[in-house]
Formats: sequence, C-alpha cells, structure tokens
Amino acid sequence: MKTRTRFAPSPTGYMHIGNLRTALYAYLIAKSRGGEFILRIEDTDRERYVEGAVDMIYSTLRETGLVWDEGPDIGGGCGPYIQSERRELYQRYARELVEKGGAYYCFCDKARIDEARARQEAQKLTPKYDGHCDGLSKDEVEKRLAAGVPYVIRQRMPKSGTTSFDDVIFGTITVENESLDDGILLKSDGLPTYNFANVVDDHLMHITHVVRGSEYLSSTPKYNLLYGAFGWEVPAYIHCSPVMRDHSRKLSKREGDASYEDFIKKGYLKEAVLNYIALLGWSPQGEREKFTLEELVEAFDVKGISKSPAIFDEAKLAWLNGEYIRELPPEQFHSLALPFIALAVKNKAADTLKISALLQKRCERLSDIPEQVDFFDAVPEYDTELYTHKKMKTDPQTSKTALNAILPVLEHLSEWSQEAVHDALIALAEQSGVKNGQLMYPLRIALSGKAVTPGGGVELAVILGREETLSRLNAAIEKLC
Repeated sequence: MKTRTRFAPSPTGYMHIGNLRTALYAYLIAKSRGGEFILRIEDTDRERYVEGAVDMIYSTLRETGLVWDEGPDIGGGCGPYIQSERRELYQRYARELVEKGGAYYCFCDKARIDEARARQEAQKLTPKYDGHCDGLSKDEVEKRLAAGVPYVIRQRMPKSGTTSFDDVIFGTITVENESLDDGILLKSDGLPTYNFANVVDDHLMHITHVVRGSEYLSSTPKYNLLYGAFGWEVPAYIHCSPVMRDHSRKLSKREGDASYEDFIKKGYLKEAVLNYIALLGWSPQGEREKFTLEELVEAFDVKGISKSPAIFDEAKLAWLNGEYIRELPPEQFHSLALPFIALAVKNKAADTLKISALLQKRCERLSDIPEQVDFFDAVPEYDTELYTHKKMKTDPQTSKTALNAILPVLEHLSEWSQEAVHDALIALAEQSGVKNGQLMYPLRIALSGKAVTPGGGVELAVILGREETLSRLNAAIEKLC
C-alpha cells in the first residue's frame, strides 16, 4: 500500500512552529517512502476562522518546499479538500453510524446538560454527558426529528472494558472505556466536530499515517472506536511531543510565541528554519545537524522521533542560520542583506557591496544588520572609556597617542586600498614598538564608536574612504583631548 500522509491545519492565523513541524514530519514520512503528501483545510471552527489564513498556509508550505500532491488548489481523487465543503458527507456518515449502533441522536438542551454536569461536579465526578438520550426508543427519536427538535449526534462509548491503540512513538496505550465521554460527532448546525471529521476524512482520503501532537493521545481511543464501528482500517499513529518555550511552558500561538513568518521577519533563512524545526524532537543518525530538505527526505526515520518534549533554543537556530548565511553566494547574500543595510545606512554613496562582504562572515540573523552598520552614516555618541581594553592594553591616553600617530600616515598614503592601509599601519606598529592591536583597536573605535563591528579598523577605513576616515580620526583625537 502506498504511504499517504496529510497535513490538516485550521486557518486561524500564521503558521505556528509546532504546526510547521507536523507538516514537515508528515511530508518526510511520505516522501522517504515514495508516498504522497496531502493538504486538507479544516475550517469547521468558524469562530476562529481568520480571513487570508488559507493563503498564508499555502505560501508557507510552498516557501519551505513542502509541496503537496493533492489539495484544495490542485485537486485530486479524494476531494473536496476543504472540510466546510464536505458537510453532506459528514451528515451521511453520522447517520450511518447511528444505524450501525455506534452513535445516537441527542436532544438535550444546554440547560439540561449544565444541570447534569453540576450534579456530577457536586459528587466530585469527572463531568461528561450522562447518556440521557442513549436510551430513547426509535419511535421517540423519529417523533422528535419529525417535530424539528434540535439535536446533535453523539458517539456511543462502551461502558466497560478497555480500548487500546498502538502509537509508533509511545507504544501501546490502553484506557478504561468508562472514562470516555459520549462526545458530539455532529453539531446542531450540521457541521462535524474535529474528531469525527478527521476520522471520516482520513479514511476517505486513504491516509496511512497520521502525524499529530501528543495532546491528541487522549482522543485516539475515540478515533479507534469510530474506525471499529465503521469497520474501517486504522492508520498508523505518530504522536509528537510538544515544542517547549522552556522546561515548563509550551510554545503557544495564543501566547504570542513566534510563527514561521515571525522568524523570517527576524532575519532567519527559510532553509535554516526548516532544518532546525526538523531537529526539534527528531535525532538523525550520527552527529550531523545541517540538512537540506532533500537530504532530510533521505535521512528521515520515525525511529528518531523522541517521546520527550523539545526545547526551542533560538541561540542554536541563530548558529545554524549563520552557517547557512556563510554558504550563500556573495551576490545572493547582498541581495538579502540590502534591505536591512538600508534601514541604517542612508548615505547613497556607501559601498553596500563591501559592507555586505564584511557582514556575511559575521552575521547570524539579517535583522542584526542595522545595529551592526549604524555607524556608517555617522559615529554614534560614545564614552571615551570604550578605548580601554585590557587584552589590547589600551586606554584613552594610549589610544590618543595611537590615533595621533595613525593620522599623518593615512594622510600621506598615496593609494587608498585595503592592502595599502593595512601595510602602512603594520609598518607603523613595528616602527613604534607596539603590538598591532594597540593601533587597530583605537582606529576601530574612532571610526565606528563601537567595540565590536563587522570588520576591523582597516576594512572600515577603506569602505568609509580617505576623506571620511581622516575626518573621524580628527574628531576622535579632539574627543580624547
């Protein structure tokens, strides 16, 4: 049987990191086995529906390379692929389940349900539907339906025994049937609940492997009872532990934790984000951590998925992103960096190619760029104590001496190039009997007003040009007087 997986997001906003990981794992399972990846939109929760969210789902998956074989926009043999367009299907299967004895009509109104739950809570029982309508005769049901009494259809749970299911990650899990609630399958508006729609859709779309978060482990016995009631084959389950903000808090879209789009805006490359997400709960064989999507398809094995929650470490993502940045062709990095450089460097005469060449070796996130280059237009205000550096053995006084020595050397330099400026300053250090850093560090501060810059003093001088460099040196010497 051909492997078929699905990603079935709800259009409630931007793509959360946990959702993207689910999509990625489902894609990798299918493609690593030569199978098919299906996109389905679960939009039956109309209260949480966000206009434009479906387009965001499409764009995120396409950007990251998770291209689907069947879906709402391209069709396929199992459509429609949007749940709100499948309403009649769910109604038909809900009625069929009633006929098979796996479900029943419930006519209880909210007041009666609330009263029953209040009694259960008073008795310190776990609140659940009390089965009031489960015993209605067929004639009574028909009479109420004919009278137009509002109803829902509930799943009929066994009242004794146990239900077990196998999960690829967590193994065999068994629950007591008496703990299961007769949950609603079809709501009074004719739309299905999440659990029911998933089972019907996964069966009709021939899904062989279901990938979802471990928060759905408790719902899985209900799914299996539905499969059993219909006489359908149960898919393989792969429940993934949550992605955590820290050891006690999950990443949560509702709490404003970052979506895929947030990370792109922060200057992470899509390839790095996808690569890092793959490692959140999955361990490849060996020590390797950097993978293209094609390499992930080759390397992926569900045996590498962990039961333990994964901690989202943005510092590691930044490191990985830096690795991707340094591998980019210089012209591609320049194109990506230019909008960020332009946020801080307004001087149109600035050589952005040379600036980006400096940044590529030292940049982890594109959004860090403005702060790294904000001195090219003008030196920011800084305290002269910045010249103090224990390792370089500099302080404001020694720095003043160094800058006074550097100024005439650069003033009389016949050629303004990196090699010429570098050689002249190295020669000056040798003549003065000081270490190179005792000249280069003060030069960096004088030209940038910063202790840390994308390049050293020589590189900054070449980009700034002779006139601006000499102007900044004079201003620095005056500041140190």
